[in-house]
Amino acid sequence: MGLTLLVMAAGMGSRFGALKQLSPINNFNETIIDYSVFDAKRAGFTKVVFVIRKEFESDFKNQITNKYKNHIEVDFVYQDTNDLPQNFNTNPNREKPWGTGHAIWCCRKNITQNFAVINADDFYGSESFKVIAKYLNTLTPSALKNQSMVGYKLINTLSDNGSVSRGICTVNSEQQVTSITERTQIEKKGNTIVFTEDDKESILGAEDIASMNMFGLTPATFEAFENDFKSFLTARGSELKSEFYLPTVINNLIARNQSGVTVLPTNAKWFGMTYKEDKAIVENNIKQLTESGEYPEKLWNN
Repeated sequence: MGLTLLVMAAGMGSRFGALKQLSPINNFNETIIDYSVFDAKRAGFTKVVFVIRKEFESDFKNQITNKYKNHIEVDFVYQDTNDLPQNFNTNPNREKPWGTGHAIWCCRKNITQNFAVINADDFYGSESFKVIAKYLNTLTPSALKNQSMVGYKLINTLSDNGSVSRGICTVNSEQQVTSITERTQIEKKGNTIVFTEDDKESILGAEDIASMNMFGLTPATFEAFENDFKSFLTARGSELKSEFYLPTVINNLIARNQSGVTVLPTNAKWFGMTYKEDKAIVENNIKQLTESGEYPEKLWNN
């Protein structure tokens, strides 16, 4: 049974100020996406589905995916604001994509295998792909009860150049997620990690489990995404900037007791390009991993 990697690449990177998904991080013009696909392939994934916006399809193919054609199956899905369930319509003034939950629902016709979800601009580490592939290979595609999420230590997911938003997970003694709460403006202050909400700072633990949107799902979840998206559209569909998020669906599956979500812990260190200043840090981290033998100097040779 093959596995699919779903890469959410439709965001335009407002804070980074450029199409950060296409920003090279080594001497061969390879990107964070290239490292994720490389790690996924050696973990046993056989197909990659990229969720993109149609207007940058050409750049994306030229700079990213053409190099994969002899190595792994590639498919594209366009995140279109008009791709909605039957009997729903988009506010004609809306430009913003509908969010990560919608990005996954858009793939409903393109994914038939168990799949892992990642963000295009996050580096997850090779260990993360191994643990999620191992877990996904134990499930049948029709299984709804046993979804999964790679859980990072919060301390391993912070940026040195500004605050970040993270899904902070509550986990029970059986390593099941009981809730995911989105926290914004998370940053280190001295030896303490804090987040700000309503102008008030609160402390988080360094080893709190953070979601980086790396979920292991089965195709059986697409129905849940559709049902929750319909509820979202009914309540907020006329708004111009409201978003339907992946963790919302996960929380609802848990709350309705439709599925458990197993935490797959990792000691991997996340890094990414949230801010333009992060690029030099990412390049240095990749250089160190290459020198240690984790990666070849050039990932993709056609």
